[in-house]
Amino acid sequence: MLNIIIQVISAGIVTLGFGLLFNIEGKNLIHTSVAGCLSWLCYLLCKKAGLAEEMAYFLASVIIGLYSEIIAMQLEVPSNNILIAALIPLAPGGGVYYTMQNLIYKNYLASFQNGIQTFLLAGSMALGVITAIAMLKFYKYMNVWRVNG
Repeated sequence: MLNIIIQVISAGIVTLGFGLLFNIEGKNLIHTSVAGCLSWLCYLLCKKAGLAEEMAYFLASVIIGLYSEIIAMQLEVPSNNILIAALIPLAPGGGVYYTMQNLIYKNYLASFQNGIQTFLLAGSMALGVITAIAMLKFYKYMNVWRVNG
């Protein structure tokens, strides 16, 4: 349990650092850090539950996509201010590194395998964010339809 807490706090600190790098200020920076913590916590819980890594990335991305969109609506700021830095803890940078390393050492099969895995993780993240946005748009549409219909 202590390991999970340390990892979640570390994800928040990393997100805070990237938020500062991206010139995010004030409440947006706090919400960005919370979103980074939330994304890594969701990822760890999904992995602990035995889900595949791609599904863990997808669900974590859905959660931070929903969080960033809802907070952005409340603060009346673009959701990208919160979302972009919050995705950093999930970024599959290690996969890109090992893909290139294996490519340099002419280990083409391992490079291809790492590249495909990295592509799947990045795709899972993108699909998760798109799903979150679509869910909120659908929810808004249904509420408007109920009021007007």
